[in-house]
Amino acid sequence: MKSKTNVRTLTQLALLTAIVLIMAYTPLGYLKTPWGVEVTFIVIPVAVGSILLGPAAGGILGLVFGLTSFFQCFGASPLGAMLLQENAAGTFFCCVVNRVLVGVLPGLLYKLLSRYDRTKVAGIAVCCFLTPVLNTVLYIVGNWVIFSGTWLNISVSTYGYSGEGGLSLLGFMMGLVAVNGLAEAAACLLLGTAVCKAVQKIVKRAEVMA
Repeated sequence: MKSKTNVRTLTQLALLTAIVLIMAYTPLGYLKTPWGVEVTFIVIPVAVGSILLGPAAGGILGLVFGLTSFFQCFGASPLGAMLLQENAAGTFFCCVVNRVLVGVLPGLLYKLLSRYDRTKVAGIAVCCFLTPVLNTVLYIVGNWVIFSGTWLNISVSTYGYSGEGGLSLLGFMMGLVAVNGLAEAAACLLLGTAVCKAVQKIVKRAEVMA
């Protein structure tokens, strides 16, 4: 029985990894906005994997997501390419290390919430909603800490920022992606929750029939 569970887990992880890769290299994963910020939908399979398969699997999916994001800095993303030239290690941290945390933390939170949520619906919904929010917050805070000078001197001027940096720059950056973050959170809440519940029912039915 345990070997069947392991095979099923690996199969689901491989499928979700393939979905992340497909979304990363097709228009399905990123929606480019007129103001230069991208709405990221790749967090949906990362959230699903972290909730259903656990934080370790979520970390793997977050790593794959982060690496695809980092690779886009080599020409596919103008902002990413600029940040890569400024600080390659900092860009790697913002793109990859943060995304691993985005994969791990929802799984840990779901384990905690599932102790008190018998239906599992509320726990899934909360984690699905928070995954893209966490992704946005970690990425922006990382950018602010590592690249505040770059944003202030180069890229932010194209968006009309005229402040003095510091916390005002962080607030501006958060406001710039607020609409995008809400769109990501709404999509992950609806689609992620639906997928998680559907998969849970399928797995439970298979276990009963086995």
